[in-house]
Amino acid sequence: MASFGWKRKIGEKVSKATSQQFEAEAADDKDVAEEDDANWVHATKRRKEILLEDCVKKSKELKEEGANLAEKTRYREAIRKWDEALQLTPEDATLYEMKSQVLMSLHEMFPAVHAAEMAVQRNPRSWDAWQTLGRAQLGLGEIALAIRSFQVSLHIFPMNPEVWKEDLSWARKLYEQQKATKTGAVHTLAKVKEHAQEPIPDYDFESDEVVAVCAAIAEKEKALSEAKTLVIVSASGTVETVIEKEDCPATPDETLFIRAR
Repeated sequence: MASFGWKRKIGEKVSKATSQQFEAEAADDKDVAEEDDANWVHATKRRKEILLEDCVKKSKELKEEGANLAEKTRYREAIRKWDEALQLTPEDATLYEMKSQVLMSLHEMFPAVHAAEMAVQRNPRSWDAWQTLGRAQLGLGEIALAIRSFQVSLHIFPMNPEVWKEDLSWARKLYEQQKATKTGAVHTLAKVKEHAQEPIPDYDFESDEVVAVCAAIAEKEKALSEAKTLVIVSASGTVETVIEKEDCPATPDETLFIRAR
């Protein structure tokens, strides 16, 4: 029976010199590949930088064009320019803030509040964005929210007289008026409820006066039941009242043709 001996691995048949040559060539190829990768990454990064610079430049041009249109009260065209700019630089808070101002001029308060909120989200340190948000909220009747927005704007820029003297003071005045109106409405409602809950007077239906009135009415009804009253209208238009009793009925003349009871 034949026995199986130990076999050499195929790799051991490769000469040492060939192996070293192969490793050297592989190292050279690796260096070249790494250099190519580095160049490609650098080129890609540079292209992105150039593209970003172009986007920022174009966005700035569109922003200025929109501002010029807004000054000429061409608000819709201005909004379109700023929307194009936002496609290029969506993180530009000033674009949203300017858009909110124009929307308020168009009396579109809900979109104005939304645009101002986007501006505040992108730049929470922008005092003018908070001021614009407060004005938009005031246009919606959200006075308490507007006061808070104005206070944040003043916290960022305390020396702003416009927010102090115009925005915040006006908002507080409106808040006091709203509060007084609500208080008056509450008092009115309370009075209505109080009158509604007043007890019904307890009349004495067995008093002498009530009994006397009931007796008089009964006597009158009795007299009317004993006699019948007839109203006779003649052809000439003469009206005559006739009382007839049950034992002696009065029959009208044949010339009378209308009888009303």
